[in-house]
Amino acid sequence: MKPTLLVLAAGMGSRYGGVKQIDKFGPNGECLMDYSLYDAINAGFGKIVFIIREEIEKDVRELFDHKLKGRVEVEYAIQRLEEPSDIIPAGVERAKPWGTGHAIIAAADKISTPFAVINADDYYGPEAYKVLAAYLSKDLNPGDYSMVGYVLKNTLSDFGSVSRGCCKVGPDGNLVEVIERTKIERNAEGNIEYDDKSGKGILSEDTVVSMNFWGFTPDVFDRLKERFVDFIKENGHDPKSEYFIPLPVQQMIEDKTAHVKVFSNDGTWFGVTYTEDKEFVSSQLTSLIAKGVYPENLWK
Repeated sequence: MKPTLLVLAAGMGSRYGGVKQIDKFGPNGECLMDYSLYDAINAGFGKIVFIIREEIEKDVRELFDHKLKGRVEVEYAIQRLEEPSDIIPAGVERAKPWGTGHAIIAAADKISTPFAVINADDYYGPEAYKVLAAYLSKDLNPGDYSMVGYVLKNTLSDFGSVSRGCCKVGPDGNLVEVIERTKIERNAEGNIEYDDKSGKGILSEDTVVSMNFWGFTPDVFDRLKERFVDFIKENGHDPKSEYFIPLPVQQMIEDKTAHVKVFSNDGTWFGVTYTEDKEFVSSQLTSLIAKGVYPENLWK
C-alpha cells in the first residue's frame, strides 16, 4: 500500500502578512505546495490529505482538485480550535490554531497507512520525498517513525528569526533528542543564537534540524491525542501556546514507545516566513526549472 502525504496548511501566516500556503511563487502562479505535491506523487505517495482552516477550504480546493484529479487520491480535513471537544474545554478563547501536533490529530479519520507530514510553505527537494516514501513503504511496526533532517545554517531567514526543532542523532542514526527552539537568528557576532523560555544560547552551524518532514505509522494519532490532554491541562489558558510535533515525539523517545530514523539531507531547503522571503523563493524555483529539476508547467 502506498504511503499518504499529510500537508499542514492551516497556519495563520501572521509574520508573512497573508495566506502564504497559497501565495504564488512559480512562473505560472504555482505555490510551494505545487512543487511538494509534484515531488510526492513522483516519489510514490498514493494519497494527499490537506489540513486546512475552514475559511481557506474553497481556495485550496479550487487550486488543487483539478490538478490532482486522476493522479492521486485527495482528502481534506479541517483543523478546528474547539476540537477534539472531549479534550478542549468549552469557551476557551483563542485565535490561532493549536499547532502542528494538534493538526495531525485532526486528520486521524482520513489516514490508515504510514504517512509523511510536511509544512505547506516549505520546499524540501525531490530526494527527501523519495527517501521517506521508500521507508514508509516497508513493513513497519507501530512506533517506527522517521524524519528528514536538514542543516541549521541552510534553513535561516535573512529577514528575521525562525523556529526549528533542534536534534541530536545517535550513532545508530536514530533521533535521541529534539527540542523546539524559537527566535533563532544570527547575532551581531555572526553566531546562530536562540532566545526562548529556557533563555538564550548559541547553536552550531551544522545542527541537524527538523523542518517538520516527519514519517509516522497510524498509531501516532492515539499517542498524540493522549499527550494533547496533558498539554491542554498545562497550557490551555495561554492563547499563544502551541502543541508542536517535537514535544510529543521527544516524550515518546524518552519513554521508549517509539524510535525515529533520521535521514540527513544537506540539499536544498527553503521556505517563506516573512514577506521578504518571497523574492528569494521565486528565484530559487526559477533556478531549479532552469536546471531541469522541474518542467516550467508542472501539471500539463
